[in-house]
Amino acid sequence: MNKKAIVLLSGGLDSILATKMMLEQGVDVVAVNFSAKLCMCGCKSTGESAAQAAARALKVPLETIDITKDFIEIVKNPAHGHGANINPCIDCKIYMLRHAKSLMEARGASFLVTGEVLGERPMSQRKDALNIIEKAAGVKGILLRPLTAKNLPLTKPETEGVIDREKLLDIKGRSRKPQMALAEKFGITKYPNPAGGCLLTDPGFTKRVKDAMSHGEFNEENLAMLSVGRYFRLRDNARLFVGRDEAENDILLSLASGDDIIFKMRDRQGPISVLRGNAGEEMIGLAARIAAYHTKFRNEALLAVNYWKSGSAEIKTVSIKPAAKEDIESSRI
Repeated sequence: MNKKAIVLLSGGLDSILATKMMLEQGVDVVAVNFSAKLCMCGCKSTGESAAQAAARALKVPLETIDITKDFIEIVKNPAHGHGANINPCIDCKIYMLRHAKSLMEARGASFLVTGEVLGERPMSQRKDALNIIEKAAGVKGILLRPLTAKNLPLTKPETEGVIDREKLLDIKGRSRKPQMALAEKFGITKYPNPAGGCLLTDPGFTKRVKDAMSHGEFNEENLAMLSVGRYFRLRDNARLFVGRDEAENDILLSLASGDDIIFKMRDRQGPISVLRGNAGEEMIGLAARIAAYHTKFRNEALLAVNYWKSGSAEIKTVSIKPAAKEDIESSRI
């Protein structure tokens, strides 16, 4: 074996530490990040993903691979089931490791590294789950988990002397204190909040995904919209997205396409809203009423709301009475 490894770098603390530990042992690291547009980690000030920020800080090359299309199918039909929400963690890890393994020869790497910790995640980091993942991905013996290695059998890089096992760790369980202490030792001060990560572990987002799946709308085109703003199911074929702040308003404007209808208050401050699906007169009126409710002028008798089709310069106006709270809660997802 040579001393070159592909490290799966999500940009979370565990993967940052695993990468740093390899660098400390003189390993030539190639970082790979699998992106599925479902991560809550990132740096708003620079626009970088968490993985990009981590790779820059660690001074390692990063290859980002978009797996969104394949990942959507994994979410729909995971062979090993979902976690507490709609997270297919075991199947996701198998997919990423298989893909990483396929890159090894071209990148000149002889083993793989992840930041997994025994017992940290209830679905995918139990000992039996780690074994299932290794076997299904075909990476048994070439997958090193530095943070928890001493809790696991020896790997090929260790037995062949490429990696010094004595410098690996035996972290296990859900406490983050050992990782935070190690980060302090390494002088690593910037890393995402542990509460971040995959949106599929978020109960609120899970409801949105399940709603989209039940209506045949969980696809690449709709995925980005699901994570933005307030979400309302108006009819089987109509959904409304309402921005919660200026940043979300900008995102909704950028994501609106095709036959989407965009709403904005004519004379007052308020959110950007996007109606996707059935855009008949009734739906436009209902969407405008819900958009108007999400302003500080919701108690006024009549408000004017502009609306236009995405990409069109023709702006129309509808005057409506803002929706009452009880009228919208039944459609909020």
